[in-house]
Formats: sequence, C-alpha cells, structure tokens
Amino acid sequence: AGAGAGADADSDTDTNAETSANTDSRAHTPVIPSTPSVSISQPAPSQPPLPTMSCPFGFDAKPYAKEAELRKAIKDVLITEKGNACPLANRLAWHASGTFCSKTKTGGSDGATMRFKPEATDGANAGLNIMRDIVAPIKEKFPDLSLADIWTYAGKMSVEETGGPKIQFSFGRGDQPDGKKCPPNGRLPDASQGAKHLREVFYRMGFDDRGIVALSGGHNLGVCHTDRSGYEGPWTSNPTVFDNEYYINLLNKEWVERKWEGPLQYQDKETGKLMMLPTDIALIKDEKFKPIVEEYAKDKESFFKDFAKYFSQLLHLGCEEAMKAKK
Repeated sequence: AGAGAGADADSDTDTNAETSANTDSRAHTPVIPSTPSVSISQPAPSQPPLPTMSCPFGFDAKPYAKEAELRKAIKDVLITEKGNACPLANRLAWHASGTFCSKTKTGGSDGATMRFKPEATDGANAGLNIMRDIVAPIKEKFPDLSLADIWTYAGKMSVEETGGPKIQFSFGRGDQPDGKKCPPNGRLPDASQGAKHLREVFYRMGFDDRGIVALSGGHNLGVCHTDRSGYEGPWTSNPTVFDNEYYINLLNKEWVERKWEGPLQYQDKETGKLMMLPTDIALIKDEKFKPIVEEYAKDKESFFKDFAKYFSQLLHLGCEEAMKAKK
C-alpha cells in the first residue's frame, strides 16, 4: 500500500500497474480524533547507531557497463500507455529490502528471496507478483544481472522517474536458488500499528527516528488497494509524483476516522478523497517524529536529501558480503 511504513503491512506504494496518474493507481495543527488504535510509543528502545556497510557508502563498486540500456529497458516497462507502475516498483524494492535484521544479518535485498515461500506468501507482499512479472523480461535482456539488482534498481528509478532525488546505487547482489534463506514473515511494518511498532521494525534494520519519518515519505507515491492491504485510497493528490505533499497533508488537513467496513484508516474531512493509515497518523502524534514531519513539510530539499540517504541505505541492507565477493 505504499513505500513507507504500514499498509499492506507496510505502507509501501501499493499501486496497480494498470493504473495511470489520473486513475486509482498515490503549519497548522490537525484535529485528530483520539483512538486507542493509534498509539503513541511508550518507552521505546534507544535509537541504534546506523549500521556500517560498504555499499553504497565507501564501496568502490564496479560500474555496470550497460546501465544506460538497463535504465531505458526498465523505464519502458514501468511507464506505458496503460499506466505508471513506478509506485509498485517502489513497493517491491522496499519490501524486498525491509526484512533485514541488523543483529542476525538475515533478510535484506540480496537473494531476491521473495520468489519463494514463505516470503512470497507474506500478506504484506500481496500483489507484488504483478511487479515481479512486469520486470521479469528485464532479466532475459540482461542475464548477467541478478533479479535482486533489477528489483532494487527499479526501485531507485521509481523515485527518480517521478520527480524525486537521485538514489545512490551499487550493483552486485545475487539470487538465491531456493527459499532456504527467506526471512520469517512478519518483519515488514504493520499499517494498523503506532509509533512503538514503527521503532521496533525500523530499529531492527538499523534506522533511527529520522530514517523512519523520511522513509515513510515513500507514501508520496501510490495508493492502497483493498484486495492487497485491505486499505483504500491515495495519500496525495498525485500518486505518481514524488514530492513532499505527504507531509504537508499530514499537518494541514483534518483527519477523521473513515466510516466503512474495512480496517481503521483516516480520510481528510474536507473532501474524503485522501487517506492516511494509523502508522501515518502516528508520525504527527509522536513528539519526536512530529518535528521531522514539520521540517519536511516546509523544506522539500531537506526531505529529498534525507530520503535519498535512507532509501539508498535500505536498498543495500544485507548485500555487503555479496558485493565484496564480486568486487
């Protein structure tokens, strides 16, 4: 459902590949109804130091000779007359990477393990078979590249091709032959939770509070679909444009509970056309998250700088040893 924190279990970009920008495809204090479903974090674990890694920071990876051709090939399948699949590509890259555990060094983008059970059956990954099928022909054209590199590179492009910042990227991931190294299901963010849950999930990967708020900005892209995450609707007025509207909307609109038979979500009181998830609302209810939201709402360049840093880090979680071996 988005590329951030929660909705599909992760609110990554949950966008239908057949959807275009014009169809269902993504400082004032808001009035939020109090509800126990959106919890503010109680004592949260202390913020972890960001993990050290060779990729892409400080890693002298060899450039891919056919990168220009790769970029064109991916763009040709992402943006077509049928629609713009960039939000879904962002979600695939996010979910393939966001399973990393910094303590056990398991999960992450290396291996493309989402092809196998149990990861393929994680409810958070519902609908991502669509995106895997869309980019499958890329592997045929570039057999020397791993699917893991193709998935994450498409995620990088999903940001850049929709107006977002340039994402630093290193090639070198491999593909696992089976599901023996699949991470356990349940590691991705759950959209129905609050700040405490967000910290548990993101701290596990090695991110800090700023990283949590920045990566939640993936919700600038895409919409939620009831047949995937159970949620419905876009976060922004243009779900195929990457900017800072998500943060502006969080602060400047009044969010009320949507009255429907689906799970708890919020809609803007004025039009009812935009939505936010419990994990989104948690960002403005938590005293440490909210100042960062306010900063990003006022300063798009600050958000872009941070998102580029953290999203690049996300795409490279769990791939360090694989890249060293191919250096």
